[in-house]
Amino acid sequence: MDIDRARTFLEIVHTGSFLKASERLYITQTTVSARIRTLEEALGRKLFVRTRNGAALTPAGREFERFAQSFVQVWERARQQLTVPPGRTSVVAVGGEVSLWNPLLLDWLVWMKGNCPEIAIHAAVGIPDQLLEQLRTGVLDIAVLYAPKLMPGFKVELIEEEELVLVRKAGEEREPDYVHVDWGSQFAGQGGYGLAGFAEPALQVGFGPLALHYILRAGGMGYFRKGTVARHLASGELERVEGAPEFTYPAYAVYPEAATGRRDVEDALRGLKQIAHQGDGPRL
Repeated sequence: MDIDRARTFLEIVHTGSFLKASERLYITQTTVSARIRTLEEALGRKLFVRTRNGAALTPAGREFERFAQSFVQVWERARQQLTVPPGRTSVVAVGGEVSLWNPLLLDWLVWMKGNCPEIAIHAAVGIPDQLLEQLRTGVLDIAVLYAPKLMPGFKVELIEEEELVLVRKAGEEREPDYVHVDWGSQFAGQGGYGLAGFAEPALQVGFGPLALHYILRAGGMGYFRKGTVARHLASGELERVEGAPEFTYPAYAVYPEAATGRRDVEDALRGLKQIAHQGDGPRL
């Protein structure tokens, strides 16, 4: 089966539209239609039904989806293995949200070097949708995310579960400004805005370390991981805001079911869990 046909099929499944698939793949809609028609002729089954809103999978299409997924993942896996550096036995591609790299995934990279030196690593940083897309198409073996979407053919494992706590710069006499950190939809869904009881913040930040350093220098208060602010609380630079609600903030590893049993992926997951459970170091 042509890899481009498989990718095109999966892109239509993902976007729900021949037109959107053509835009994402940077090809014409005619090319998309031709690829699917050729694929349907080869399989002897209709894969999509065109609807007013786009395209819907037929029963045969739903059955074929998992095979197309595996085919694309195996192709990417083979392509990666051809680039294995000398002295290494395999390559594991891992991606994570930006705030997870410092220091969770950075500590993990160091752990892998010390414990699994035979495995080469491809590391990626991105936003959740981008990382899930790379996972779905086989570019990544593992994605580490805060609130992953469930996808057929993939497993989700809890890596760490921290708390977000409200802290303020110590010694401020006036009411501190609330600095809103964008901890994602899960935090917002738990009431990260409303339950905090603050008016619309004057400063909103999408990167936790930036907000923390701002508060340490200019004052204010905001929500941060408990482990992150522990040393600042101990030194007296920050203090907890009494009575403020706390929020759970778990991180998960997502990987293909087809990767189950792969020694390198299992080693990578073991390292992630071990690093997360050590609990000795800030988590930004």
